[in-house]
Amino acid sequence: MASQTKKLSLILIALLLSSLASSVQSGGIAVYWGQDGREGTLKSTCDSGNYVIVILAFLTTFGNGQTPVLNLAGHCDPSSGGCKSLSTDIQACQTKGIKVLLSLGGGVGSYTLSSASDAQSVAQYLWNNYLGGTSSNRPLGNAVLDGIDLDIELGGTNYYDILSKSLSSYSSKGRKVYLSAAPQCPYPDAHLGQALSTGLFDYVWVQFYNNQPCEYQSGDVTKLTNSWNTWTSKVDAGKIFIGLPASTAAAGSGYIPPSTLDSEVLPMAKKSSKYGGIMLWDRYYDLQNNYSGQVLKSV
Repeated sequence: MASQTKKLSLILIALLLSSLASSVQSGGIAVYWGQDGREGTLKSTCDSGNYVIVILAFLTTFGNGQTPVLNLAGHCDPSSGGCKSLSTDIQACQTKGIKVLLSLGGGVGSYTLSSASDAQSVAQYLWNNYLGGTSSNRPLGNAVLDGIDLDIELGGTNYYDILSKSLSSYSSKGRKVYLSAAPQCPYPDAHLGQALSTGLFDYVWVQFYNNQPCEYQSGDVTKLTNSWNTWTSKVDAGKIFIGLPASTAAAGSGYIPPSTLDSEVLPMAKKSSKYGGIMLWDRYYDLQNNYSGQVLKSV
């Protein structure tokens, strides 16, 4: 009888440990690629094994009747068709199970949405030229991207909810269009608040850098923790990521040493069921500092 009781106790302990393990959120690393020719190829980025999502940056011109312009810095010239060669790399990444998204906006560019119909037109353009539609001149070749990222930091603040709804509607065509956003950490984000209110976003990587009211500062995680709790409690999204600079040179402020991320930030963040991992700006700085390699097992 004592033996049976002992076995039962061991089984209960094993079940409890299993339950505790499953309740701890695990995540992945997303990274922006495309704004520095020294960061290596898209294929080598995916071959590193460090990332689950790669975001191509940026489509810097769109909306208000403008001809959309893709800017991948030193990598290729889309105006001459030079970026179509990326199609093979994109497909190689996707074969590994890595999602590849196209980011709209950024800190430099000429973009805005002038009306609801303008937003719908931009969505149609993105579908035909980067997603599952058809066009005679797809800038990245025949590869079908997994979705669209909104990193809106300039221009008007209206109609991004319409753009999001229009892009999401294309999922009915047979292949899901993933949506992500990169809001600044002050809540609500001035440019993306309306879009995020749609509840359509699969991933939201909040930029906890260059924003002193809500970022990590000199050993103090209080502001970041408070902001994280606000975002995870108020934003209806699939997964929310902690957006970070990959090195001290990648941003003016907000860099979190890997040891601090591991010991103080991630245990806090993983308490939320919405925790998705971390986002890094960007691949070039990550190569210099190996940030993703240092925190990969912790994320």
